[in-house]
Amino acid sequence: MAAAASSGTVLDDRGPNGRATKSKGGKGGKGGKGKNGAAARRRKAPLWARLTLIFGAVLLVASGVSITGMKVAIGKATSTIQQENLLGTAGKTEAEGGEDLEGPIDLLLLGIDARERLDDDNVRADTIIVLHIPATHDQAYLLSIPRDTEVQVPAFKASRYNGGTAKATEAFFHGAQNGAGLKGGAQLMAQTVNKLTGISFDGAAIINFSGFKKVIDALGSIPMCVRQQVESKHMTLVNGEPMWNHEAKKVGGSKKPVVHKKGCRQMKGWEALDFSRQRYGLDHGDYDRQQNQQQLIKGMAKKAMSDGVMTDLGKLNRLMKAAGEALILDTGGVPTANFIFTMRGVAANDLVLLRTNNGNFSGNGSGREIFNDTSRQMFAAVKGDRLDDFIINNPSVLAPTTSK
Repeated sequence: MAAAASSGTVLDDRGPNGRATKSKGGKGGKGGKGKNGAAARRRKAPLWARLTLIFGAVLLVASGVSITGMKVAIGKATSTIQQENLLGTAGKTEAEGGEDLEGPIDLLLLGIDARERLDDDNVRADTIIVLHIPATHDQAYLLSIPRDTEVQVPAFKASRYNGGTAKATEAFFHGAQNGAGLKGGAQLMAQTVNKLTGISFDGAAIINFSGFKKVIDALGSIPMCVRQQVESKHMTLVNGEPMWNHEAKKVGGSKKPVVHKKGCRQMKGWEALDFSRQRYGLDHGDYDRQQNQQQLIKGMAKKAMSDGVMTDLGKLNRLMKAAGEALILDTGGVPTANFIFTMRGVAANDLVLLRTNNGNFSGNGSGREIFNDTSRQMFAAVKGDRLDDFIINNPSVLAPTTSK
């Protein structure tokens, strides 16, 4: 586990890709004082400041905020959010630009639903998202990989998994076995996605969607659009209060189904999370759920940016605490509080939501999905940082985000 020390010492247990070992005030480790050494680490700080904003809705680096204020806020964020090596050998090498972030940035986001009644080795990654920021750093794209995509999962020594063909969601499960835990699940998933798409990553995050409820509640609500009415398969209203179905069965009272009706509105934490979990009853099943979960992340970032987070210390502290319960990050072991830099180009309103297979199931005859030619070309465009041009020529990959 990487530990970010306030004094500038960073310890990391990176694997053979050598993404980070040990640095002293940004001068040691891979690259030393050379071109990709201390200067590269200074450039790395803003990425993780932005990560805590976009995927934890906990930090806003915006104009008008003093350098001192930003430094304090970033320090709080890194102190409350758990950091682990989630990429293993799937991290970018120095040759791929892994030692500086002047070029394109690729992140792997894994959404899990790890409730207290589930052990770490009984968790699957129901949401698999690649976030791509082009070298211009003025845009961000979210691309979801369907949970039922057929993948070749590599052998993984930490969990004693021998490798094989599986659904994408199962790669996380196989990596978490035999004590490897969430860290092992993420590492095997990262290696599997790397093998599937050819993309190596600058960083990763495990997002516990159950924990996101507290983040949204700290924000008050987030904007969400329901494109098609759907009845919840997971929750019931008991005397007007939402309750998990397995809990609702144990109590009496007036019970009504939770129905998410068409239209755009502000949703509370429980409602937004329940809506984003639905796939049965939607026209395009898991593809519609992918879009709704992308929308959830975008809605959180948008609300955080418009809600004056940095000027309300009480709200900021609540968000920091909630994010610490909802996120595990791989930051490469960089102590972001040591370096302050602002990436103003990537904002929540610029998050572009993309979809594979034109939003339709593309099966291989065995109940698993495979990428069509357009999707394969889209991931190749991510790897080559040509996504902008690809979208212009293939507008069908853009996901609808508003109510019909």
